[in-house]
Amino acid sequence: MRNYNLFKEKLAFSIKQSEIHLKRIDEAFEFLKEYYNFPISEKEFEEILINKTHLAFADQIIYRFSKAQDSIGAKVIKSFLLYEGEDINKPFLDLLERFEKLQILNIEDWYAFREIRNEIAHEYEDDSNKAVDIINSIYKSKEKLKNILIKIKEISGL
Repeated sequence: MRNYNLFKEKLAFSIKQSEIHLKRIDEAFEFLKEYYNFPISEKEFEEILINKTHLAFADQIIYRFSKAQDSIGAKVIKSFLLYEGEDINKPFLDLLERFEKLQILNIEDWYAFREIRNEIAHEYEDDSNKAVDIINSIYKSKEKLKNILIKIKEISGL
């Protein structure tokens, strides 16, 4: 017999962790918006590189996005499906297709999030154009990640 309370607890915990990452992203963008317009230009990013405090906030955005995408992909999606009584021993694409059918996410968006995360993993620091693209992509994508969590919470009753 499945322990739905345990699955619900794991789901709630995973969602909370992801929400913390997304909250930190928002807080960092709010701080940087006091000094820069988003999406930022390469010139503005050069200014961020000079200011250690601003750079720390930009790094937080990049780090937290990577953590949020990992957390949602590795934990939230699987926890939700287990809570719903579904088999998760399938290729990840099958899990994403199930989420798309439930209108929780768009697979193309998910692959865009994953691409951003992969770009982060490949040392963006050596290429300021790449860093600008990553920060701007995160700025444009963060609401979609939040909406995934909102929809999961609505469906699961959390």
